[in-house]
Amino acid sequence: MSEVDGTVVPLWTLSTTEGATTVPVFPDEGALTAERVAELRSALAAFASAPMVTLEAHPLTTKRGRFSGLPLDALSPLAQELTRLVGNSSKVPAVSQVAQSGEILYRMHVPAKVASQLGRGFVKPMASKAVAGGIYGDLVNSAGKNVVAAKATFVPVEAAAAGATGTAVGTAAGTAAAGTMTVAAPLVLMAVAVGASAYADHERQKAIENITDLLEKLHDDRLEAERSELDGCRDAIDKATALLLDRGKVGASLGLDSAVHAISTATQRAHTRVLKWETGLDDILEDGHVDAAELEGALPGITSDGGEFHAHLEIAALAVALKRRVIVLQGVEAGQSEADNAFENFARSLRDDQQRINDLEERITRVLRRISAIQLRTPKRFVDKMMTRKQVDSLLDASYRLRALEPGDGSSATGDVVIEIEKHEDGTLLVLPARAS
Repeated sequence: MSEVDGTVVPLWTLSTTEGATTVPVFPDEGALTAERVAELRSALAAFASAPMVTLEAHPLTTKRGRFSGLPLDALSPLAQELTRLVGNSSKVPAVSQVAQSGEILYRMHVPAKVASQLGRGFVKPMASKAVAGGIYGDLVNSAGKNVVAAKATFVPVEAAAAGATGTAVGTAAGTAAAGTMTVAAPLVLMAVAVGASAYADHERQKAIENITDLLEKLHDDRLEAERSELDGCRDAIDKATALLLDRGKVGASLGLDSAVHAISTATQRAHTRVLKWETGLDDILEDGHVDAAELEGALPGITSDGGEFHAHLEIAALAVALKRRVIVLQGVEAGQSEADNAFENFARSLRDDQQRINDLEERITRVLRRISAIQLRTPKRFVDKMMTRKQVDSLLDASYRLRALEPGDGSSATGDVVIEIEKHEDGTLLVLPARAS
């Protein structure tokens, strides 16, 4: 979002447990620069014994469309936790000034150390459609239009004690701890859960769009049935997400069991297809050179525009995206059922459950990397003959298509994660997909 000199941004440091660190969170001098805030985030991540995040409150100047993220009702627990946090800090002028508008953009920064607890598949840099090869980062928001505050003044806020008692899970946002730290386990848990779920749904939408385009060319009823069965799981997942984030219990009437079964079946199909791809490549690759016909025989549709291989690839991406949404649901349920520390249980559940899906993605990545390195050679039937220009062009097109499958460098460690939450005048929230900082 655009900020001008002199803008004051309230900044909370949130933890999931009291006494999470003995390191002074922020100095008492008052205002901080963006650079100083970034340094302190790194220090908190390094020294804190429990997950700690920072939350900023900016005036909301540009609204995203409803389908840009996951909408939540004004009475949802996340909305109530944010309201309580702001209410307990209302005596701070900077907080009061932002709250008066009723339109607020909350920006939660989850340090890399904390994000890594959620596993490698939690979030990836979002590709920018404006610039080829570009990603959204600190300088642009997810709408790609406005510049994030670079010259704003950040004011550390310590919420007044809410008088809540009990464990971290039951502690209300706003319970004061040492320095300017605020214990807000439910707020952290729900914001991370919704941000992760919104990101996974963003990936689902992207996969569905790609599959739809491919199926229009293929006219394959089998693949159309697979796509429909998977996308049909969305309703049950959406309802279960809303129910869990309202701290309800997921029952059989939602249809989540059948949805989970369909998603598990799809991921197993993806495992089987990847195994066939790996075996096929092993059979035909010796020195990195291969006949296009041989490659097509091992991986049907690989050399054509929108072939069967590409459809299978996108269906696998759809299954992975839906599986990640289910994993988030399971993590939230586990976190809310334990009263010791919501975030730790949530992170542990995510980390354990997603290992298999991470392995699947890694295998797909290795296959794509092997394919992109293939050098197509002249078909054997043309060894002693001249190829026509059309045949040469077809071979070149196939080569370019293989190069385009290269997945890029996936070896970088999980970085900081940003979760943005729009609060509208009517109290409703729009949680945007979690993105790499």
